[in-house]
Amino acid sequence: MYRLIVASAGLLAALSVPALAADPAVDVPMTAPGFDWTGYYAGMQAGYGWGQSDISGTDGGPFSVSPDIDGGFVGGHVAGLWQFDQAVIGAEADLNYSSVDGTADLGAGNTFGTDVKWFGSVNAKAGYAMDRVLVYGIGGVAFAGIETSQAAGAAFSETRTNVGWTVGAGVDYALTDKFVVGAQYRYYDFGSEHFDGSNGFTDRDQDTKLNTVGVNLSYKF
Repeated sequence: MYRLIVASAGLLAALSVPALAADPAVDVPMTAPGFDWTGYYAGMQAGYGWGQSDISGTDGGPFSVSPDIDGGFVGGHVAGLWQFDQAVIGAEADLNYSSVDGTADLGAGNTFGTDVKWFGSVNAKAGYAMDRVLVYGIGGVAFAGIETSQAAGAAFSETRTNVGWTVGAGVDYALTDKFVVGAQYRYYDFGSEHFDGSNGFTDRDQDTKLNTVGVNLSYKF
């Protein structure tokens, strides 16, 4: 009986070898690769900004006043990103139309105003990717068209282009392989700009700082 069992097992093994050899190779299923952040992007952003503008007189009767500023903004951006394992680096530029403004009174009938008409930046960007989620920091050179004004019987206003710096952080999520949504916080320091007074108004320096929070939608090419 023992010999019969051994012989039967050997026969089954011999018969199975040609059958296994005749079967086509079966691929072992692999996990689908994660989202690749490498690419070029274009899109839009919108949000809310708030901050402060310090205005001080530099000749004649000295003065100092600090209007609080706030308002909305909307704009567009372009970016290029490159992913290495989970590290992502790149560059981004944006430009925004702004309604961020505010006024402050320095005595009755003497109102000072600051109006951030537009602002933008050119930035370096670096982050950490977790499949379709990207957490990043961003910073670079910032610029803005900022108006200073004063109404004291007569009126004075002038707009200059300020140049400063910005830094911030955000998170993006890839809804699909083409569309990305996100949220971002930024801090801007547009530096100090000198304005020459006119029609009897005193020369002044204006220093403007701005915080923003916004949402963005991007298309990946």
